[in-house]
Amino acid sequence: MSNSRSKSSRWLWAAQVLVALVFLLTGTMKLVLPAAALQSPVPLPVPFIRFIGVCELLGALGLVLPGLLRIRPRLTTAAAVGLVLIMTGATVVTIMGGMPLPAIGPFILGGLAATIAYGRRDWGSKVRRT
Repeated sequence: MSNSRSKSSRWLWAAQVLVALVFLLTGTMKLVLPAAALQSPVPLPVPFIRFIGVCELLGALGLVLPGLLRIRPRLTTAAAVGLVLIMTGATVVTIMGGMPLPAIGPFILGGLAATIAYGRRDWGSKVRRT
């Protein structure tokens, strides 16, 4: 592996761990906080917010576990794409709620997830040719 590829892999791992930690925290909060504490700028049903929390937890696990366990590493890309979709929705809902400045957070997080999806798009697809 070339030096630049090794550095790229380290940066991707750092991003994966950071993004996974954020989603572990936010997903857990959506599952354990009482319904009254889950109010957003645009009212969303509590079961939907809980569903998003489960998706965030699964996405966080999907960012890290396939690479660590070397089992179906392409799932990392799928998890990152799913998190991009969730953050796109979060950005739109936050802007619709009249709060464009707080929408920067989910936008940046979605951008990091998109970078991970792009960087890990070929995990598991390399076939040795002899």
